[in-house]
Amino acid sequence: MASRAWTAAAAVVLTGTVGACGTVQERRADVRSAAAAFEEALDEGAYDRMCGALAPGTLEEVEQSAGVPCARALREESLPAGGAVRGTDVYGNQARAVLVRDTLFLSRFGDGWKIVAAGCRPRPERPYQCLVKGG
Repeated sequence: MASRAWTAAAAVVLTGTVGACGTVQERRADVRSAAAAFEEALDEGAYDRMCGALAPGTLEEVEQSAGVPCARALREESLPAGGAVRGTDVYGNQARAVLVRDTLFLSRFGDGWKIVAAGCRPRPERPYQCLVKGG
């Protein structure tokens, strides 16, 4: 009897956890949307919107490294246009969005998915090299 109660309790906990996080498809769609919004802001030169899409640690690193406010730092960084989102990978609260000419890394925060790194290029057998990244 205790075994059945434990199984039922575990099912409720797991259902609540999955429901709170969304399905894999929902999380991928949210990541795709966040990546597309960042890319749209880049295309429009809306650097304030781009800064708003950055994870807190990334925003702080951008400003500290450049010694100027985020919007100015991103303008001066001249991130290349990444193009359309081709695919997404979601691993819990971490994600990767592969664009035509860029790769973005994202993390999920209380207010949604935020960009942790942008302007990323793969390197054989080494970590990605990113123009914009958190510390």
